[in-house]
Amino acid sequence: MELDFNYLFGIGEDTLTWWQMSLRAIGVFFAALLIVRVGNQRVFGKNTAFDIILGVVFGSILSRAITGNSPFWPTLASALVLVLLHRGLATIAYHTSGRFGDFLKGRPVQLVKNGELQHDALQKYSMTENDLMEALRTHSKHPDISTIETAYLERNGEISIIIKKG
Repeated sequence: MELDFNYLFGIGEDTLTWWQMSLRAIGVFFAALLIVRVGNQRVFGKNTAFDIILGVVFGSILSRAITGNSPFWPTLASALVLVLLHRGLATIAYHTSGRFGDFLKGRPVQLVKNGELQHDALQKYSMTENDLMEALRTHSKHPDISTIETAYLERNGEISIIIKKG
């Protein structure tokens, strides 16, 4: 049985055939699905820098398992460790407040306050008035900055806008 598995997945061989890489891809797909389920829905559900970095590194690690550039089982184990690290850090950030959570997940930045642009914030985050106007047109029927009560650059990179009442 072990010999068949090793032969099918090309374990211990120098060169992988197209069908061994294909079987590895199928195996890695289901292993990745299981590993992500061990994490939680947040792992790839939001696009904070914290989550994006996990996605990039996770994909890079798993690609090595498919192409045979790294040993199969240790590579899958390292992917699992990475997802568990993400989950652990997210849990710590949830239970603590302050700089650690802000470092991991970022902080929202106020771009408009009472209808007035916060030029320092726009400049610091390389946002133009045109970027803000685009978000306003997307979220409002009245694309005028004076109608904005407040606008934030959120942790996931989106701009949220609250329109003045009345």
